[in-house]
Amino acid sequence: MRATKLTAIAAAALFSVSLAACGDNSDDSSTGSAAPESTMSSPAPSMSSDMSGDMMTNFGSGCSAVPTDSSNPGSFEAMAQVPVATAASGNPLLSTLVSAVKKAGLVDSLNGADALTVFAPTDDAFKKIPSADLKKVLDDKDTLTKVLTYHVVPEKLTPADLAGTHKTLEGDELTVSGSGQDFTVDDGASVICGNVQTANANVYIIDSVLMPKS
Repeated sequence: MRATKLTAIAAAALFSVSLAACGDNSDDSSTGSAAPESTMSSPAPSMSSDMSGDMMTNFGSGCSAVPTDSSNPGSFEAMAQVPVATAASGNPLLSTLVSAVKKAGLVDSLNGADALTVFAPTDDAFKKIPSADLKKVLDDKDTLTKVLTYHVVPEKLTPADLAGTHKTLEGDELTVSGSGQDFTVDDGASVICGNVQTANANVYIIDSVLMPKS
């Protein structure tokens, strides 16, 4: 009888410790600061249609062009560890954009921002612009800066927040329409790879260059 009683007491104590441990985990997960860091540092999982918040994964046909080797600086995993301008420099879809950002002197300001959403035109998007017009923009720092900052919203927009009108760093507003995994920006640019995470920004890769309204 004494052994049975001791066993029961030990089991009750173990059950109490387990409950306390579960309570500690619940408290940790409820803190506001922990969730974003976990989202940024974890490797990107497979495509999902879950629109519940920041944890939605990348979506869009253009994501297939992103390297899958996590050691490649252009992979989703590698981009999530560094700020946005640095992340873009490793992405094979964005070499023209990266050159333009460097030419405008925006690398440090983009990398140093706390929270951004960047609509990033692909190399093919820039090729849609007549070469003479593109050269003119690239050679005019003020115009180039205006165009590039129009692609940046000074807050992180999850896919669930994306549809609507948003004020850009340039000062004008851009409008995103759509839902689920199908979004269009300013009625002309389609999101081909969405919700790409970097250390300080959510990136939506688009197939056309956006132009400020003024």
